[in-house]
Amino acid sequence: MAISVSNVAVRDAKGDERNLGEWAGKVLLIVNVASRCGFTRQYAGLQALQESYGPQGLAVLGFPCNDFGAQEPGTLPEIQQFCSTTYGADFELLDKVVMAEEPYTTLSQSEPAGPVAWNFEKFLVGKDGTVLGRYKSNVEPDSAELKGAIEAALAA
Repeated sequence: MAISVSNVAVRDAKGDERNLGEWAGKVLLIVNVASRCGFTRQYAGLQALQESYGPQGLAVLGFPCNDFGAQEPGTLPEIQQFCSTTYGADFELLDKVVMAEEPYTTLSQSEPAGPVAWNFEKFLVGKDGTVLGRYKSNVEPDSAELKGAIEAALAA
């Protein structure tokens, strides 16, 4: 069953409610991020994806999350500063989330269904809001698997 996130409400960096459907027509890479994780270096790769594919319609959306090992204790301004200063990352960071709320209650229904296991799990969403793929934390942003899937989604 195809899962759509078009009607999922999230909070942006200002705390305002937004609907993921506002990004319709773009390919989304939704990632739960953390600043003190062994995978934190993936910020650089996520930024590289945004720079490479953003002009073609990719939007990387980071959702800071402190659920796994308390590895994202900071406030959103602290997280934004860390990402910018340490990794030059300026892709969109939304409000901090917990895995028991959106967008993850919907995303975790996509195949293979089940809870998000750790920081930096990635969900690829097509231009129509349908979840196209789910990638575990150890799938690097510059992996052939992920880049190929992004390119296919952008071409669709």
